[in-house]
Amino acid sequence: MLGKTANGLFWMSRYLERAENTARLVETGQRIALTRMGHGEEEWASILQSAGSYAGYRESHDEMSKEGAIDWMLRDRRNASSVRSSIESARQNARMVRTAITGEVWEAINASFMRMKDLLGRKVSERDLPAVMRDIRQNAALVRGMVHGTMMRNDIYDFLRIGTFLERADNTARILDVKYYILLPSVSSVGSSLDNVQWESILRSVSAGGGFRMKYGPGGGPREIVHFLILDPCMPRSLAFCVGKLRDNMRYLNAGSLTPSESLKIVEQIQSRFLSHDVDAIFDYGLHEYIQAMLSSLGQVARQIEIDYRFYE
Repeated sequence: MLGKTANGLFWMSRYLERAENTARLVETGQRIALTRMGHGEEEWASILQSAGSYAGYRESHDEMSKEGAIDWMLRDRRNASSVRSSIESARQNARMVRTAITGEVWEAINASFMRMKDLLGRKVSERDLPAVMRDIRQNAALVRGMVHGTMMRNDIYDFLRIGTFLERADNTARILDVKYYILLPSVSSVGSSLDNVQWESILRSVSAGGGFRMKYGPGGGPREIVHFLILDPCMPRSLAFCVGKLRDNMRYLNAGSLTPSESLKIVEQIQSRFLSHDVDAIFDYGLHEYIQAMLSSLGQVARQIEIDYRFYE
C-alpha cells in the first residue's frame, strides 16, 4: 500500500474518533461542573488543557467562559480538534482514499459531515447540548458500523483500526486526568459523595456505567473504576483493550516481516510497562503521572507509525 493511502486511512479514522471523543470531553466537563460550587468558569480551562487545545483558546479569546470553551471545542474552525473541524478533516481524508473504502463507508462519513454541518452551523445552547452530544455519538457509531460490516479484513482495515484505537486510548487517558488531577476540589473531598458523583460522571462519559455495574454491582468505588478504565481487557474503551487491539492490528501489518517494526516494539513496551501492574501500583506511582507518561508514549507510537509506513512519501 502507498504511504499516502495509509496516511489517509489512519487519519480518517483518527479524526472520526476524535470528533466523538471531543464531544465526550465536553460532556464530562458539563457533568462534573454541575457538582462544583460557585461559577466554575475557570474549570473549563482544565477541560481545554486535557483536550490539548487550551493554548489555542487563549490566543483567540480574551477571557475564559463556559460558553466560549464549549463553542471552541464543538464548532470553532480555528481549533483543528473541534468536532466540526475533525469531521471536516475526516471527510477530506476519506475523499483522498475514496477507492480504498466501500461506498457504504463513504456515504456514512458524508452523511455525518452533512449532519454536523447542520447541527454545528450556529452556537449550541445549553438546552440543546445533550441532544447534540447524543447525535455526534450516534453518527460516529454509524460510520463505525459500516466499517465493521462492509470492509475487507486486510491492511486497509488494519490502518483504520490502528487510527481508531490510538485515538481512543488517548481520549480515555485524558478523561481520567480531568477527574483525578484537575477537577478534584481538594484532598478532603476524596471518598465523599461529591467524589463519588464525579467518578460516576467519568464512567458515563465513556458509556461504561452499565458495564461497570454488571461487573462490580452497586459497591464499586474509585479504585474499581480506575481498574475498569485502565486495566480491564473486556471494556472497549479501557487503555488495556485499546492497546491490545492496537498491538493485534500492528502485528497483522507486520506479519510479512522478519523483525517487528519500531512502532510495534513501542506498543509492546507500553503493554509491559504500563498495563502489566495492578491498580494499587498505579495509585502508588501517581495517577496523573501515569496518565501523562501514557499519553507521551501514545504520541511516540503515532510518530513512529508515520515513519515506519512512510506516510508522506
